[in-house]
Amino acid sequence: MADVVDAAEQEREALNTGTKPVAESHKFDEAALDAWMKANVKGYAGPLEVRQFKGGQSNPTYQLITPNKKYVLRRKPPGKLLPSAHAVDREYKVITALGTTGFPVAETYGLCVDDGVIGTWFYIMDMVEGRILWDQSLPQYQPAERHAIFMDKIKVLADLHNTDYVKIGLEDFGRPGNYMGRQVERWTRQYKASETIHIPEMEKLIAWLPKTLPEQEKTSIVHGDYRLDNMIFHPTEPRVIAVLDWELSTLGDPLADFTYLLMNWINGSLSMIPDQKAHGVPTIEETVDYYCSLTGRSGLHDLDWFCAYNAFRLAGILQGIVGRVRDGTANSPHAAQQADRVLSLAQASWKFAQKAGAEG
Repeated sequence: MADVVDAAEQEREALNTGTKPVAESHKFDEAALDAWMKANVKGYAGPLEVRQFKGGQSNPTYQLITPNKKYVLRRKPPGKLLPSAHAVDREYKVITALGTTGFPVAETYGLCVDDGVIGTWFYIMDMVEGRILWDQSLPQYQPAERHAIFMDKIKVLADLHNTDYVKIGLEDFGRPGNYMGRQVERWTRQYKASETIHIPEMEKLIAWLPKTLPEQEKTSIVHGDYRLDNMIFHPTEPRVIAVLDWELSTLGDPLADFTYLLMNWINGSLSMIPDQKAHGVPTIEETVDYYCSLTGRSGLHDLDWFCAYNAFRLAGILQGIVGRVRDGTANSPHAAQQADRVLSLAQASWKFAQKAGAEG
């Protein structure tokens, strides 16, 4: 099984690392972008070369190369889109606000909400140079460095959840309270809008989750997709220098964010490491204790419920990708393969739900 996981991780890294020529379906008027950047990005000077980052299922992302500097452009994809999806303006807002606190994010340079420039909304940010670590087991490192990388990843998430969102102007970034209820409703809607086959476990979850919502004890900024390959590490130090992909961020329950991170220990690649301590990976108990110590918690509640929710949510996200294959707007030749993962996630979610008390 470990060999299969290693091969899958290597394939994912190869598919997602580096840049490629811009896909035909994602090309735009580069001269129009050049003119916009000259008018709106301080210090910008062409000529401009545009490359597209490999991988990614959602917002197309481009590398902009100039003689003096590299930038990154994130845009809404062209074509038919689900309501509220691909909100690049929200990404830009949260990254810009967090940048004022010293939190590790890329510097932002400008947001364009005029479809007339390149066809969809987009924003420009700094190209942060460092390491993206695709394989969660970190086979290329020694145990001490693995441990340091994981501990910094946990600390950065705690720092996010400890950030005073009102102080940095994000009080309107989401609605305080009932976050889990709104999230269950959102992913139910997305799943139904993209549904391609009937999955009984999803139907049972759609009925059970709203009736069993845990109490929300705190509101914080939540990232929504916090995982190792959505961050850039310093080139040589075990330190996060930029957290990426803020498309799903909002104000919400930090436990949803943290338990999403824990899923990799519960049914991801870390669960397959026989001796985590010897490997240098903190155990799930150590991870929980460290996060709680940083955020002033005495412990976690409703862990099985949150695991059921996170598997359900990921099934909804992946079903959205399957739906975009159906609609012709998917950004990956491998997107159609996600259908099998939707089914397995739905089944895993229902097992967690049963552990949390669901019947049927």
